[in-house]
Amino acid sequence: MSDEHNPLIPVGYDIVWSIVTVLVIALTVVALVTLARSARRLTTAQALIWNLVVLLVPLLGPVAWLTIGRRAVRVNSTT
Repeated sequence: MSDEHNPLIPVGYDIVWSIVTVLVIALTVVALVTLARSARRLTTAQALIWNLVVLLVPLLGPVAWLTIGRRAVRVNSTT
């Protein structure tokens, strides 16, 4: 049995991409959990749009929710 790896791509790249993938999935899960906790303060349309953004835009969607969306929900709920 031969060692099956691509000689053109170093093993380090596989490890880095695996870590990046796990981090993106974890970030998405965190964003969805915080979105679910804030759902009462959002309209149905806002919640649907944020869910779609978080799920369909892999890295930028969760980051946008965690930086912009949560802050906007807090500001709107205090006024």
